[in-house]
Order: sequence, then structure tokens, then C-alpha cells
Amino acid sequence: MLDFFTIFSKGGLVLWCFQGVRGPAATAPVNALIRSVLLQERGGSNSFTHEALTLKYKLDNQFELVFVVGFQKILTLTYVDKLIDDVHKEFRDKYRNEFQQKGALGLLNGTFDFKDDFMRLLRDAEESSKVRAPTVMKTFEQSLKSQKTVKCMIETRGEKPKEKVKNKKNKGSKKDGTEAVAAPSKASAGDKQLSAAGEKEELTKDEILQKNREEFFRRHMKAGEKSRSPKPDMQKEKGKKPRVWDLGNSNAKVLDYSNSATNGSAESCPVEEFDPDMALGDKNREPGRLYDLEYESDDEAEEEKVVQNPSKPSVKKGGLGGMFGMLKGLVGSKSLTREDMDPVLEKMKDHLIAKNVAAEIAVQLCESVAKKLEGKVMGTFTTVTSTVKQALQEALVQILQPQRRVDVLRDVMDAQRHRRPYVVTFCGVNGVGKSTNLAKAGQEPGSQHWGDGISFWLIENGFSVLIAACDTFRAGAVEQLRTHTRRLNALHPPESHGGRTMVQLYEKGYGKDAAGIAMEAISYARNQGFDVVLVDTAGRMQDNAPLMTALAKLIAVNAPDLVLFVGEALVGNEAVDQLVKFNKALADHSMAQTPRLIDGIVLTKFDTIDDKVGAAISMTYITSKPIVFVGTGQTYCDLRSLNAKAVVAALMKA
Repeated sequence: MLDFFTIFSKGGLVLWCFQGVRGPAATAPVNALIRSVLLQERGGSNSFTHEALTLKYKLDNQFELVFVVGFQKILTLTYVDKLIDDVHKEFRDKYRNEFQQKGALGLLNGTFDFKDDFMRLLRDAEESSKVRAPTVMKTFEQSLKSQKTVKCMIETRGEKPKEKVKNKKNKGSKKDGTEAVAAPSKASAGDKQLSAAGEKEELTKDEILQKNREEFFRRHMKAGEKSRSPKPDMQKEKGKKPRVWDLGNSNAKVLDYSNSATNGSAESCPVEEFDPDMALGDKNREPGRLYDLEYESDDEAEEEKVVQNPSKPSVKKGGLGGMFGMLKGLVGSKSLTREDMDPVLEKMKDHLIAKNVAAEIAVQLCESVAKKLEGKVMGTFTTVTSTVKQALQEALVQILQPQRRVDVLRDVMDAQRHRRPYVVTFCGVNGVGKSTNLAKAGQEPGSQHWGDGISFWLIENGFSVLIAACDTFRAGAVEQLRTHTRRLNALHPPESHGGRTMVQLYEKGYGKDAAGIAMEAISYARNQGFDVVLVDTAGRMQDNAPLMTALAKLIAVNAPDLVLFVGEALVGNEAVDQLVKFNKALADHSMAQTPRLIDGIVLTKFDTIDDKVGAAISMTYITSKPIVFVGTGQTYCDLRSLNAKAVVAALMKA
């Protein structure tokens, strides 16, 4: 039983609607479909679930129409797909002339009396599902096994089974490489087989076995003689030579610290130098500002080349040849079909996967673009490739701009007005950079720059920060955060802020309950007047049920204002698995009726991937959550906000 069936334009004008007797109103589920699927370019699947309803839809891109049917998701209605196809065809054919002649006015002023036609199509679809004959199993006489005789299934002992003619290949032609040599080898092999068969008929079974053994040993003796003749050039030299690195120091004495008197002495260890100018990076930056990602597309680079070389003569092709070459591949005012788009979409899918987009997401994106363009009328001088590419770019930009945009500074100021701290919890798998991006990691070997940090950005905007060390498992985690705090206080001393300490660490050591430490830290921040609490959690794999339960407990008990998933930009298919299982674990292990899930994403190591930015697409597509911060370098100021157009330009780069 259907709850509703509605037909509306992509502009939002309802043309016709059928409402079931006991079904709920179609407004809420259809609006959810528009917000979550149609506007977000997530049309890879024709099905959508909203509360207790399942919605199936079909797009008509020629007349800009949407057909939606809704029914209870506990029901299995096999005729829904046929019904929606039949209604689409019938409605188009009935009002085609009205759409073509009047256009938008035809939608506004037209009257669509479609109830009788719909009820007829609904009855036909229901009857077709009932009269469908069940599948009948084949009888033994209809199977291939019944065609075999008893004689062909009997095998005689000592007789080799017959080889299939299809799989038999000429080994002599592969070795020699010529057909002239292959022909006599086939003939000789055939003669040997005939003669061997004739001898076997005359010999007894014992004689045949003895002859086969002798032939077996003779073959292996020949193979052993060939392998025993090594080449003199291939003999390895005796002894082991030390490896000499190209950029290393060949003098071993320089690397020998065994006799050093200062080894292990804390007093004689060199003092770690800290240069605030090197840590800050760009001196001309605006304090507290979060810059967007920047990327120069190929089109801009080509335009610059043209401007720089205006005197370079252009190469002109021959008259008719150049004209026909220019017109090659153009579509002249025709409707796009799936066959036209399939070759282009296949190349686009491979291109997206090569750019680190998860394979499942790439398939769904191409499917969504195909549904969006199928049946659309193209212009005279428009190629299929350019149309598909433009539609894919628009879809990618829309995906990277989700419905909810996280504005951390605005939310912190709102929490200040309510005299409470703003709490942010960081979670993610091991080694993605949670502690690094939360505040600051230690100096990398051979580098004088320091990693980017969200704490530094908040302090630059005048907010005091309390860091809660809730990673009580990893050795060195508390010491790492203590180093963060010391260096951030060196950059922003209390003297510069009226004697107020801008960043402080709250830690209780190792082996303690992380949820309890977070609760105590939030209470301490409220009493001491801190503006923001950043909760650092232990890294955990998405398949570790006990650790995921502990994370769900921490989030459920402390109710943070923002839950950020920290993921690295280097991952491909793993990004989908991580986010799906993190959200599922938070939902399954939470005791609340409406469980708290991931609110946003921090994408780290973005400066290491060049133009393979597909992880950003995979993460936002699977969660519909925004990327709040992007880590792009090794200085405090290398924290960026996501620029959707820059990411899409890098993604579409050939």
C-alpha cells in the first residue's frame, strides 16, 4: 500500500499528488529528500529513507520534473519501480505538448487531471506482481548432465584423461616463435603419441609403469644438468661490505657516541633553542585570521602563458580540415542518453579514483551525474565531455559545502555569554595528528618549524584555552601536551594579556578513566573562567569495540559542544570505513535516545598529497559534515579553512 505519490518541478512547484488513506503527509519526507539528496547532489541511488518511510524517486531532466513515491519501509513492494517508470512515461506523453509550448507558464497555469490514469497504472502494476509465475526448477532431462553417457564418465586406470581442445595450446610455437617450426613439431608430437599408444597396447601394466619411471628420471636428470652450470659472472663476492649513503657521512667516528662523557647527563645536554619567528612562519599575516586554501588551476596558468607570450603566432590548420576538427564531437540540440555519457563517466570515475576518492564514492558520484544529465537537451556547440565535466564539478563543490557550517568563534562567543566553557572533543585513529593539530607537536628532526595548532588560533583570537590530557594510554602523550603548553605560553606570555594565562594543561597521569578526567577538566575550566576546553583522546582503530565504547561513554557523559574527527588526507577507501564505523560505534554504544555523532572533520597532512585531494570528497560525502580545519604545513599559522573551489580545481586537474 502506497502512502503517497507526488510529481513536482525542480523549482518546487507541486503539479500532482496522490495521498494514501492512512498515510502521513508527504510534505516532511519530500522536503527531507530535497535537502539531503537533490540539493546535495547525492543522487547515486534512487532510494531514500526518512524515519519510517522509504522514498523512491525518478528525475526527468528534459522537463525538469521529479517523481516521488513513498511507502512504509517494513513493506516489500516489488512493483514500485515499474509503477514509477510507467507513471513517468504516461505523464510525459500526456502533457508533453503543454510543457514544450508554454514552458514555465504551462506549469503555473496548467491543470493536471491525472488521478484516473494513475489508479489504472497502479492496478496494472499490482496485478503484474501477483500474476508473476514462480521460478520452476529444471528437470533432470533438461539439465546438461542428462546428455552425458555412461561410457564417457568411466575412467580406466593408467589411461590419461582426454584434454579439452579449447584449452590445448601449442607449446612448440611459443618456444620457437614461428609458425613454420610449429607445424612440424605438431606432427612429430602426434606421431609420438600414436606410437606410444601402440606400444602401450602391446606392453603389460608393469612394463608400462617401468617405462614411465625411466622417462621421468631421464627428464629430471637433464633439468639438473642444466641448472648445475652457473655463469662465472653471477658468482657473489665473499664478505660483507658496509653501505655508504650518498648524503651521509662516511666517517664512522663522527657517529660514535659510546665514549662520550656527556651521554646521559642532563646538565651537559644542549639546550633546545626556540625561535618564535620560525614558529610563527609568515610575519606579514593577520593575527587570528584563518586563511583559505589556495590552488592555481590549469586554466589560470594557461591564461597567464597567453598574456606573457602575446607575440607568439598561432598555428592555423587547413580550412575545411580545421573546421571539421573543431566540430568533431559536438552535440547538436539533442537529448543526452546514457550511452553518450558512459565512456566519459568511465574515464571520470577512473580519474577520481586516481585522485584518492574512494571507489564506492566515485561510482555514486558518476551515477548521480548521469541521472542529473540523462534526457537533458544540449546546446548546439556543447560537447558531452565538457557537459559531464561541468556537472561533476558543480556536484563536487556542492558536496564540499554541506548544510551545516561550523563557526567555532561564533559558538565560543555564544558560550561566553552563557558563562560556560566551549568544549571540543578530538577523536580519530592512531597517528593522524590529533595532538599535533589540537595544540602543537615537537620539532621534527632536521627542521626548525613547528606544527600548526588550533589552540594557537584560538589564543590569537583572544580566547583562553584549557587542554585536557585524556589520552591516558599512549606513552608520552601527557609530556607531548606539556611541551605544547610551554611553547604556546612562550609565544603568548601572561604579561601580554594582563597577567592572564592563555593556555593551561589539565592532566591526571596515565591509566585513569578518560571520561572522568574530561569531566573534571570541564568543571575546572568553568571555575577558573577558561573560554575553551580542548579534549585530547587516545587514538583507536574503528574495529576496536572496547575503545570505541570508552569513546562513546566520554562523549555521552560530557556532552561536548563539538565532536571533531581527525583524519589524514593520505587515505583513500579507508576514509569511508573509518567514518562509517566511528559514527556507528558512537550510535550503538550511546545510551541516549538521540546519540551524539561526529559534527565536523579536521583534515591533516594536506601539504603532503599534491593534487590527490580525494579524501576530502570521500569524508564529506559519507558523513554530510563539513571540514572545519585543514592542516597544510609545519608552522603555527599553517591552519586553513577549506576552499571548495580550490579543492575541486586540484581534483579535476589532469
